Amino acid sequence: MRLDESVARRLRSPDFDRWMRGVSATGYCHNPVRLVGSSATLHERSGEVLSEYASANEPDGVTFTRCGNRRSRRCESCSHEYKGDTWHMIMAGAAGGMKDVPERIAEHPMVFLTLTAPSFGAVHTTAKDRRAGLCEHGKPTGCRCDHETDDPQRGDAVCEDCYDYVEHVVWQFHAPELWRRFTIRLRRELARSLGMTQRAASRVVRVQFAKVAEFQRRGVVHFHAIIRLDGVHPEQLFPAPPAAVTTDHLLQAIAAAVRTTRTSAAPFPGEERGRTLVWGKQFDARPIIRREGLDGSLSDRAVAAYIAKYATKATEDLEPTGAGRAHIKRIKSTVRELAATVDVEGPYGQLHRWDGMLGFRGHFSTKSRRYSVTLGSLRGARRIWRLRRLIETAKPNDDVAVDEVLVIGSWAYAGMGWLTDGDKALATEAADAARQWRHQRARDRRTPPTERSPR
Repeated sequence: MRLDESVARRLRSPDFDRWMRGVSATGYCHNPVRLVGSSATLHERSGEVLSEYASANEPDGVTFTRCGNRRSRRCESCSHEYKGDTWHMIMAGAAGGMKDVPERIAEHPMVFLTLTAPSFGAVHTTAKDRRAGLCEHGKPTGCRCDHETDDPQRGDAVCEDCYDYVEHVVWQFHAPELWRRFTIRLRRELARSLGMTQRAASRVVRVQFAKVAEFQRRGVVHFHAIIRLDGVHPEQLFPAPPAAVTTDHLLQAIAAAVRTTRTSAAPFPGEERGRTLVWGKQFDARPIIRREGLDGSLSDRAVAAYIAKYATKATEDLEPTGAGRAHIKRIKSTVRELAATVDVEGPYGQLHRWDGMLGFRGHFSTKSRRYSVTLGSLRGARRIWRLRRLIETAKPNDDVAVDEVLVIGSWAYAGMGWLTDGDKALATEAADAARQWRHQRARDRRTPPTERSPR
């Protein structure tokens, strides 16, 4: 069936409005999960049925629910929700005053840190290196080109024969371990900057953090993190550290920890020695304050938005639409080639699973336990809100608590995606309209009423 015929059939169907409400309920997901089954909501104490639902009563006999993919290239709708949850998680721990985190948290010593990988070879950048000579393969040892920011060649190796793709993959594979060792080293260096033993320092100050990983154009991750210092109190969740503990102590400890963190990588078959992996020489650590400062400090709101944006990026964003970069393909092929040489029980036994992630096996978004709320708690709060709405509809005059309600369901997986290309086109168009409306509302909130243009 042609696309226009498929769209027209859905538009003419008598249950179109109900179908569209189902599309809206998924947040206009690009590739929803199809489920079949039923559920019943009961008042646990009395056994009274408050609500019943069955997918058989839906227009297509199936229930659609979000795919939940965080990647904006895969699903703009679910990515937007994930980005919003990440923003609330980061913002709660940076500014407080939300999600049960007190406002006083913003007065704690806090730093925005960016850690990068070392160089594995010269790549094309926007900064021209006029002093670059020639390598043994007759190519420049640095980028001599005039690259614009959106130039697809930016980030590619200047000389593929000189670029150490194996070292690139090995570093990427061990990047999560390098971060873990950095957090251990940071606590030691903080104690040293305070003039204490590590045990004594652990009784008065704790390090909290939230981190996301972002792929640079050259195909290697770097980490953005908020690092905060809390005090230690048996009865408070977010106690302030002693007044003598300052942001300068934290900055000093971070700089020392970056320089001294090391991790070892086992050799591959045929190699005589393993590798010692470190952070790149370029790192940035700046204090976070409530408002933008003229001293290079950043506001808590700006940092939260910045980190949340990169939480939804992935390797697909490194390649132009419809085209593949030879540099990225070379990294993926190196992952596969190395994985083919190792023992499945050895330290690189799972490397073959990560060629799509260019060898990176870590989580994109992580945090310490007491930094702020969790993404799971935010999703749980949405479920409770929906359950309360259901209770209000079923028992508008009764005071029924959420913990008195029991939901019993039986569901089975029925597939992925919209049933027809026409349905997908309608859902995509509705999603675009919803985003435009949302962006317009955001602009209106920022613009004084007298300056708004008529619609």
